[in-house]
Amino acid sequence: MKPQNRNEKPARERDELSLVCGRNSVEEALKTGDNLDCLFLQKGEHGGALGRLAAMAGERGIPVKEVNGQKLDFMTEHANHQGAVLTLSAAAYSTLEDAFELAQSRGEAPFFVLLDGLEDPHNLGAIIRTAECTGVHGIIIPKRRSVSLTPIVAKTACGALSYVPVIRVANMAAVMDTLKERGVWLYGAHMQGEDYRSQNYSGGCGLVIGSEGSGISRLVKEKCDVLVSLPMKGKINSLNASVAAGVLLYQIASGREG
Repeated sequence: MKPQNRNEKPARERDELSLVCGRNSVEEALKTGDNLDCLFLQKGEHGGALGRLAAMAGERGIPVKEVNGQKLDFMTEHANHQGAVLTLSAAAYSTLEDAFELAQSRGEAPFFVLLDGLEDPHNLGAIIRTAECTGVHGIIIPKRRSVSLTPIVAKTACGALSYVPVIRVANMAAVMDTLKERGVWLYGAHMQGEDYRSQNYSGGCGLVIGSEGSGISRLVKEKCDVLVSLPMKGKINSLNASVAAGVLLYQIASGREG
């Protein structure tokens, strides 16, 4: 029996990836394609055709990641990828202005979720689903060091991606400054924060959730207006990211109604 590689994703998750493989196919997709997610290039090959693909991706704001050949082989199930693989997102990304316009069309103060480095697609999908149910107008994720809109995310979100704008940004801290300038008060989920039930969530509001392993990064934490925490009564000191987000989102939604 072949031993399992702990670094490999289950086959069912790998098979759901939407890919474009091969240099010519990737180049055509970069010229005219929509819902382009990330360009993976074989590590160590910077010039020639691969360098041109990297430049094209950069012009369109698509993240470029260098990985080894084994990673590309695994992603494509050993197809002839020629060192270039382009992943497609399960839904189109929106803009910050789309989210503000959605809030305005509903006659509501803006309500955002900011996800700082979330890595698990199931967590992202679950948060998107809860966000739709609680009236969130936009979800903001970073382009790098974060899960993107993969088919697994779409499946877990159970249709919510059709109703909640997801905005992918290059600089989370800069976007937080923009939100503040437009009247959005930012609440960061952090173990050392104030009791989440003690806050007034009326008005423009943004909930910041950190990564599963390390939480909110230092700079993003410093940009938050208030840090809030969930009281822990048991032996462990934290909740799953999507569970914590769910509790906080419903508390904020309740406060906004009041």
